[in-house]
Amino acid sequence: MKKYSKLIIAAIIAMIFIGTFVFLWQKSQPKEVVYNEFTPKLDSIQKTTIITGKIEPRNEVNIKPQISGIISELYKEPGDYVNAGDVIAKVKVVPEMGQLSSAEMRVRLAEINLKQAQTDFQREENLFNQKLVSADEFDKIRVALDQAKHEKMAAEDALEVVRDGFSKSNAKASSTLIRSTISGVILDIPVKVGYSVIQVNTMNEGTTIASVANMNNLIFRGNIDETEVGQLVNGMNMKITIGALQDLKFDAALEYVSPKAVESNGANQFEIKAAVSLSGVSGDSGKSGKLRSGYSANAEIVLARADKVLSIPESAIEFSGDSTFVYVIKGEGKDKTYDRTYVETGLSDGVNIEIKKGITAKDKVRGPEIITDEDSK
Repeated sequence: MKKYSKLIIAAIIAMIFIGTFVFLWQKSQPKEVVYNEFTPKLDSIQKTTIITGKIEPRNEVNIKPQISGIISELYKEPGDYVNAGDVIAKVKVVPEMGQLSSAEMRVRLAEINLKQAQTDFQREENLFNQKLVSADEFDKIRVALDQAKHEKMAAEDALEVVRDGFSKSNAKASSTLIRSTISGVILDIPVKVGYSVIQVNTMNEGTTIASVANMNNLIFRGNIDETEVGQLVNGMNMKITIGALQDLKFDAALEYVSPKAVESNGANQFEIKAAVSLSGVSGDSGKSGKLRSGYSANAEIVLARADKVLSIPESAIEFSGDSTFVYVIKGEGKDKTYDRTYVETGLSDGVNIEIKKGITAKDKVRGPEIITDEDSK
């Protein structure tokens, strides 16, 4: 039994040794290299670029007061639609004491002058009735009385404007009522009741009461790299995708390219603007009314396009300096060879490339080597 046991163990060891030798020999043998193969085909190729930016209203107007004071009432909220002339807020005037004193003094002087004018008129009227003065002299006194009356009214109006911000004679045109100058949506009201505001003038920009914009007239604003800006032409079509509304696509037309570059992260960028069309929206058109100012967006622009051209995958191209080559397959099976052939290329979309000269649709070209799971181990 011991003899048989030794023979069995020896046989097992021999089998392991032989199996290991065969495995290592097989692993050491060169494997056949297999390549992808492509047939040129007629296709349309377009080169596109993606520009990041945001959606903005074309015209956003800051509504500012024509008088300084304190916000006493707010009649609108952000998001409300207003027509031109609608009242947004009311300002309570805090009169400047020097101006108030001057206006009060003007009223008192106007009252004194009016009393004197009335006395002169009554005296002159008695003399005129007695035919002791001429009609010309009497008319002059009557005109002076009318002037004194108008002066008093003007002084009282001026006092009301200084004290209250408006007068009874022009209450409808009161500058204490802050009105929208355009029709549109209120984007922001940066003030609250009780805030002090300053009127707009040549020395001061004034306090913004509200920002109003027409949300039916929007633009896309973004930046494009200097390597691509030379291919842009006004009027080019763009597809706009909103980050918050990704199921919607908006058409846009390029209308502005900045003549001056701005450096961003070490690269020169040019600002562009495009008019966004809200008609013919692809996707859920009901959401097109939910566009908000400042939404992040991407614009896709077709920089170049070639239709019905011969193309192959760009991975089949060998680049050597300024020249490009492909390997044309000759023969089949074990007799298969690869003929290195010069080709003239055209437009590329990053995946496929246009072939202008060098091969035909009947040729077959070699692609990159096929890597199997075993090769990658």
